[in-house]
Amino acid sequence: MNALLQPIQTNAQNDTRQDISSGMVWLLAIASGLIVANLYYAQTLVGPISAATGLSPRAAGLIVTLTQIGYCLGLLFIVPLGDLLENRRLVVTLLLLTSGALALAATASSPWLVLAAALGVGLASVAAQIIVPFAAHLSREATRGQTVGKVVSGLLIGIMLARPVASLAADHLGWHAVFVGAAAAMLALAFVLRHKLPRRLPAATLSYPRLLASMWRLFASTPVLRRRSAYHAGMFGAFSLFWTTAPLALAGPEFGLSQTGIAIFALVGMAGAVASPVAGRLADAGHARSATTAALLLGVISFALPLLVPGARVVSLALLVAASIVLDMGVAANLVLGQRAIFVLGAEVRSRLNAIYFALFFAGGALGSALGAWVYAAHGWHGALVLGMAFPALALLYQLGEYAIEAAAPARRAE
Repeated sequence: MNALLQPIQTNAQNDTRQDISSGMVWLLAIASGLIVANLYYAQTLVGPISAATGLSPRAAGLIVTLTQIGYCLGLLFIVPLGDLLENRRLVVTLLLLTSGALALAATASSPWLVLAAALGVGLASVAAQIIVPFAAHLSREATRGQTVGKVVSGLLIGIMLARPVASLAADHLGWHAVFVGAAAAMLALAFVLRHKLPRRLPAATLSYPRLLASMWRLFASTPVLRRRSAYHAGMFGAFSLFWTTAPLALAGPEFGLSQTGIAIFALVGMAGAVASPVAGRLADAGHARSATTAALLLGVISFALPLLVPGARVVSLALLVAASIVLDMGVAANLVLGQRAIFVLGAEVRSRLNAIYFALFFAGGALGSALGAWVYAAHGWHGALVLGMAFPALALLYQLGEYAIEAAAPARRAE
């Protein structure tokens, strides 16, 4: 196990492999975005879906909840297979399953069918988290951070686009069309990746039960993984809180935006995804720690901006738009920095490390969303903003401990 956790010894000078092509990077970025978008289409369509399938209003939230539960289960039990099975076949198989689950959602006529489809969509959409380590594997060490940053940009754009696109499409074509289109997109993507991706057969010889058991040992023996998971749990908790409560505030009396206006607001926030490749370049240049500090600070600042809102509606809305962009920049940068840090720990364990990382910070996102909705109902928009600021602030305090550890190291060596 210790050998698996040693950083790869290949450096920029010794890694003579041909680097991943720009076309392949674009393909993997688009694929990641299309796949992860499947998790978010239903969030703005819960009302019409539940009405059409006979799901009670009290149980309607299960559509989103089961999608997220399926995704977490997939992260823990399917993504680790990327260290065991041939990666291209695994990705294509999951895409076919995703397409089937989306088609079931589009044609479901009963509550049980639509809930089963939601669980299946979440479970199979973890294909995106096999593609990101795949991109890291295809990259040379010197450019791995930039490659991962570009692929993650596509993933984040998929997250940010899914909700407004679903809302606009459902307004004009109906909610069934959203899932029919998504199912067709997954089928087409499976065909393209089957022909474009190279084969990658991992060297691992572990059985599946031993593979799963090794994940706890990886978490317990890898401080970098624990730290990076904690940092991004704070950031993703803030991100989920913001995008859970901001639409409520925007639709309220202070701003009075329509659903189309809220969709446009969400689209503007996509500008923050440009931070991903920048963060990757900084990590490749050896500035990961300071870049992490900056990313966490952006998270804090993003919630401070709306708290400074004056009375004018236009200025308030402009500051809120700026806050969404700043927050998305911080989240995008921190995600890439975290993946770049754990991907150097060894190709043999890369999928398992990515699975643990995503499962833990998704738990932070679930906490942020749940607490945000409760605090917004009890204490209003400003209460939610204060809570949102606390998530990256706590992560920042924890991250500053890295500087303290480094400062104490020379003193210990001198003793």
